[in-house]
Amino acid sequence: MASQNKLKILNDPIYGFITIPNQRIFNIIEHPFFQRLRRISQMGLSYLVYPGAHHTRFHHAIGCVHLMQKAVRVLRYKGVEINEDEEEALQIAILLHDIGHGPFSHAMEHSIVEGVDHESISLLFMKELNAVFNQSLTLAIDIFTGKYPRKFMHQLITSQLDMDRLDYLKRDSFYTGTTEGNVNSDRLITMLNVVNNELVIEEKAIYSVEKFLVARRLMYWQVYLHKTSMVAEQLLIRVLKRAKELIAEGSNLNASSALSYFLNNKVTEKSFDTETLKIFSCLDDYDIVLAMKEWVNHEDYVLSSLCKMVINRDLLKVKIKKKKPATAKIEKHLKNLKEKYDLADKEASYFVFTGEISNLAYTREKNNINILHKNGKINDVIKVSDQLNLKALSKTVTKYYICYPKSKH
Repeated sequence: MASQNKLKILNDPIYGFITIPNQRIFNIIEHPFFQRLRRISQMGLSYLVYPGAHHTRFHHAIGCVHLMQKAVRVLRYKGVEINEDEEEALQIAILLHDIGHGPFSHAMEHSIVEGVDHESISLLFMKELNAVFNQSLTLAIDIFTGKYPRKFMHQLITSQLDMDRLDYLKRDSFYTGTTEGNVNSDRLITMLNVVNNELVIEEKAIYSVEKFLVARRLMYWQVYLHKTSMVAEQLLIRVLKRAKELIAEGSNLNASSALSYFLNNKVTEKSFDTETLKIFSCLDDYDIVLAMKEWVNHEDYVLSSLCKMVINRDLLKVKIKKKKPATAKIEKHLKNLKEKYDLADKEASYFVFTGEISNLAYTREKNNINILHKNGKINDVIKVSDQLNLKALSKTVTKYYICYPKSKH
């Protein structure tokens, strides 16, 4: 059935009214592949910590289009030539940059499929949509993959100061209520420019860039790597791992047809074909939640316990330290658990485990944020800034965690 372009404006809580620029972009938004993003949480299970964090990938993608519209206007005003085809391609590329995310966003990236990241799946979706829309997405795909010669366009999609980051920091800050991430995206976009085909930011915006990088670091420690949402994500990964194990051993597990396909089949980058993509496009947060609600009553102690923990937010205890947990400590928790519930080593390892988290707010080696001085010179933001913290932000900080059952379990 032909789509009628009746809706041209969306009301967004962050930016107010967002205009859908044309029929083609409207039709892409209307496509079931994109509508699925309404059912994919932007921040995984972070709502278990921040009750307001129920916003979706759909919200984020539309917000990114709005920021891209602003960026194009600013650059054109400054004399950067961007034709109408390039403008539309930039908007399509940023609209679809996250379309490959699976249920609960990053939590499922390596649980449902093996060795296939969301960027690769996004590209597969784009190619499929390109066929649907008579090859009109070819330029958007070239910009997304970095093949298009105008490098700054790819940097608007993915770099250390791109439309993606400018939206998700502001949006996630809004929905979680953590004001630390509320960056001044208007100011940053207004100060964008292009020199030698690369994106730069004018010297006047140096303090806004500093705040942006500090905000990114704070949001990672305070929100994205929060210990409670992190342990919930780890439990979710283990739910699917256990489900796959049980199915491999011959158990029957109730699940939606889409989820069942990925539980029953080993899907790798090589085997991820068009048919697999169509099944993947039917998969969202609801499939996982419904499955866990069913599996709560499963006879397997490990699967049912893991599901109860996530569904009822009765999670494992987690401790985060600067040093790796001592082996003796891990062994002690494993021993207590095995004795209490008569579990084998493999079963106990689902409830006692360690790992590491790291935070790098700024990478100096790749896609630098370059500051344009009034005299035309260009320098990396770290060299220009008088904010000593920025040098620290360009070093990776790694912390280690241990998870184990609370004493009542």
